[in-house]
Amino acid sequence: MGRTTFIISLLLLTGLFMPAFSEVKTISISSGLQNTVMPEEKTTLEPESKALRQEEGPEVVELEEELSQFEQYISGVKNASTISTDLRQFGYKLFAKPPSSFAPVETVPVGPNYVLGIGDEIKIAVWGNVEGLWSVFVDRDGNITLPRIGTFGVTGLTFNELKELIYKEFSKYYTGFQMNVSMGSLRTIRVYVMGNARMPGAYTVSALSTLVNALFEAGGPSKTGTMRRIELKRGGKTISEFDMYEFLLNGDKTKDVRLLPEDVIFIPVVGQLVAVSGNVRNPAIYEIKTESRLSDVLEMAGGLICVAFNGRVQVQRIKDHQFKTILEGDLIGLEAHPEKNLILKDGDLIKVFSVTEAKDTVFVTGAVANEGEYGIIPGVTRLSNVISLTGGLLYYASEQAELTRLNVTPNGPQIEVFVIDLLRALKGDTEHDLSLEMNDYIFIRAVPGWGLYKTVSIAGEVRFPGEYTIRKGERLSSIIKRAGGFTEKAYLKGTEFIRQSVKQFQQERLNEIAERLERELLSVETSQVATAFSADEAKILQSEAEQKMRFISALRTIKAKGRIALKVSEPDVLMQTPYDIELEEDDSIYVPRDPLTVQVVGAVYNQSAFIYDKGKDYRYYISLAGGYTKNAEKSSIYILKADGTATRPGGGFFGIFEDIEAGDTIVIPERLQRIAWMRNIRDITQILYQIAVSAGVLIVVF
Repeated sequence: MGRTTFIISLLLLTGLFMPAFSEVKTISISSGLQNTVMPEEKTTLEPESKALRQEEGPEVVELEEELSQFEQYISGVKNASTISTDLRQFGYKLFAKPPSSFAPVETVPVGPNYVLGIGDEIKIAVWGNVEGLWSVFVDRDGNITLPRIGTFGVTGLTFNELKELIYKEFSKYYTGFQMNVSMGSLRTIRVYVMGNARMPGAYTVSALSTLVNALFEAGGPSKTGTMRRIELKRGGKTISEFDMYEFLLNGDKTKDVRLLPEDVIFIPVVGQLVAVSGNVRNPAIYEIKTESRLSDVLEMAGGLICVAFNGRVQVQRIKDHQFKTILEGDLIGLEAHPEKNLILKDGDLIKVFSVTEAKDTVFVTGAVANEGEYGIIPGVTRLSNVISLTGGLLYYASEQAELTRLNVTPNGPQIEVFVIDLLRALKGDTEHDLSLEMNDYIFIRAVPGWGLYKTVSIAGEVRFPGEYTIRKGERLSSIIKRAGGFTEKAYLKGTEFIRQSVKQFQQERLNEIAERLERELLSVETSQVATAFSADEAKILQSEAEQKMRFISALRTIKAKGRIALKVSEPDVLMQTPYDIELEEDDSIYVPRDPLTVQVVGAVYNQSAFIYDKGKDYRYYISLAGGYTKNAEKSSIYILKADGTATRPGGGFFGIFEDIEAGDTIVIPERLQRIAWMRNIRDITQILYQIAVSAGVLIVVF
């Protein structure tokens, strides 16, 4: 079907285009008992409009019909190795035909709900005991005048109400008559089409016109105007929002509102655009609404055609100022795999491949915009083609690549490695722009010694806290200097240095400890239950089992901090010490204020924080906390220092004795003998200490 014929056919089906008629639809009203019987409707067809007659005869130029994709596939015209991206924005072609080529809209039949207004022509035919034919116009006062009947108002009445009123007025003076009431020429109204229209301005249209009719008059939205959110404003309020896609794709015209004088049709800026190319029924550029997924847009494009290959779709996106492939995979079960059913973004390009196109894949890694698996046609697709699919080389790519190929031979698999000169390959030198085979592995090398920027954060009592990029080999003292050094309120002994790699290691250790304790506890529990002598003993064992499970659950919730214990000092001094460590990606430094307090926790009567008093030892602060409880394990007291280390008063496996300082925490454990099932676990005290130090928390077991 040619383009012109297609558009006219579409308009005929939707009521936007009607052939000219000599007489508008009329309804008869008879007098007396017959006044409810309507005579047969009459329509007389005039010669076809000039626009249609121009297409008759030998002068008609037939438009060359485009081949469908299936026709191209069958005829062999379609190039299997390429997907055309010569696409146009969907729907705008509908408005390409000048509106003057269509019959005037005032010839559309008048419905019973048509509202009369100033300038409308009314035709009245009466026969029987009285005969007459009148054609009157609604005057500026909203009235019509009929001989002998007089003057009466009609504006604001519906067409149905008008017929009833005229019959009633005639019945005051005449009997035994029949009557026909019809509309002649209709009034015009002025409306405005504004915003991103192709031809914005004021338009005089028929009173029967709808929003879509006015859009045709204005040439529709421009390419910068939306097709999805066309607004109809009346009296300063938006009374309707029309989605042209609903009309084009589903034939839904329910929101095509009848226009009134001074209505404003406003076309906002076009929304997000995505392109669908390849083997779908209607490749085009589509305007999407928020939260549109890949499956939604493919459905909008008419779905896949019969020669589409379900196993391969590609989505490309502008990312980091580059065009990257963000999806290359399987369309089967798309709805069941949300991670592949992407929420699309403005500028995305979707390519749907055919069964004749690549089904085999190669893997690309290294300094390319988007690493991943890409489809090829073995022996046809070249290295440069696949690099293009990835979005191209990154700026730190070297001039060399490496291609590894696995060949199947009678003696088993053999590996070939090709060193590629990328500059020559991208220029089309076939010696280096190799044709690819299934399962080839392509590695694009980065320039020697390349590493992307790494960042660390420093916060708290430094002059310029924030996130800093670091050089290779940069140390802690350097970043402190760059942050302006410490403020006068900084408490250097309490500096927290958090490292992600340490955090991961500590978490693994905590998980191992939790698993070990769980195994030991459950092993002991099994043997105890088997030797229970009475119901009371079994009940006690059951209670202990519940305690054990709560304890294990608590252990599993503990998260490592990743803190490295450092003795931090001013940068110039720090540089001369082993604590001036080399920085890593995502290191975090926090310098607190002097807390001026010491905390006492555990088996004391009043766990709290107390004002630091220089020179006082740990016993002073325990006394402030009310002293030991009867279950305190005095021999196991330890101190968590502000710098992240741990000590024991008087020495021990935690280190030598140190004075109490601001920010320290004194921990008084409870006697484990109180919990019988704990006594059966080897080194439980040391294990709990290790957890406390690693995670910076006090372990409470009951």
